[in-house]
Amino acid sequence: MGTNDEKIPAIMLAEGFERAFLGIAEDYAGHPRAVYDYGKCLRILMIEKCMSQDEAIDTMDFKVVGAFVGEATPIFVQRMSYRDLRIKDEDV
Repeated sequence: MGTNDEKIPAIMLAEGFERAFLGIAEDYAGHPRAVYDYGKCLRILMIEKCMSQDEAIDTMDFKVVGAFVGEATPIFVQRMSYRDLRIKDEDV
């Protein structure tokens, strides 16, 4: 990511979701951001916090994913197969 002379920007980690951590990505401006598996985060909330699926989704969508905390805000990925993508003819 850089030499010892370069300042490496800090990333923000999502507390409690360590097992859902996937890695680091850079956003459009080159800021490094932590990346998490959204589905695994849901399972963590459901198992460790005893939330229903609906409660876990609401918590993720409004309190976690929806919480902008600056340019270091983590990214949450919803995994899917490439085959599951629906591409319109006009998009090709």
